[in-house]
Amino acid sequence: MKERKQRLITLAEWKRKLQTVFNKYIRLRDERKGCISCGKPLRGKYDAGHFYSVGSTPNLRFDERNVHGQCVPCNQYKHGNLIAYREGLIQRIGLESFEQLEVDKTKELRLTIPQAQDLIAHYKNKVEYVQREANRGDSKAPKTKKGTLPK
Repeated sequence: MKERKQRLITLAEWKRKLQTVFNKYIRLRDERKGCISCGKPLRGKYDAGHFYSVGSTPNLRFDERNVHGQCVPCNQYKHGNLIAYREGLIQRIGLESFEQLEVDKTKELRLTIPQAQDLIAHYKNKVEYVQREANRGDSKAPKTKKGTLPK
């Protein structure tokens, strides 16, 4: 029955589910880093803000280099606070990675339902890992085979 229900879910619905778990991961990943734009601590409600917007650059929607923890005022009231975001982004990911992100914004992404399902599972694993690490403390966190956060 569950499998039958899943076959009825559209790609758009899978993308919404993926966006939810992806955003949760980004918020957990960045909660101690501060807002990508203004640097203020991320407390209470904060967003997973996209440097290149989902509307104009949908192929970077689920690209971790393009999405970072951002306070509500910067993301919503200052329309992303993009000048400061750019500076923070280069500091956080490096100039080379930023330049590659600019190249990648022109590439097309055609996400299939199986790919969306795989990414959902992938980000659920990453969320669980980050939550375990936070609950146990950095030194007690279980390591993956490579000793790093799951990719």
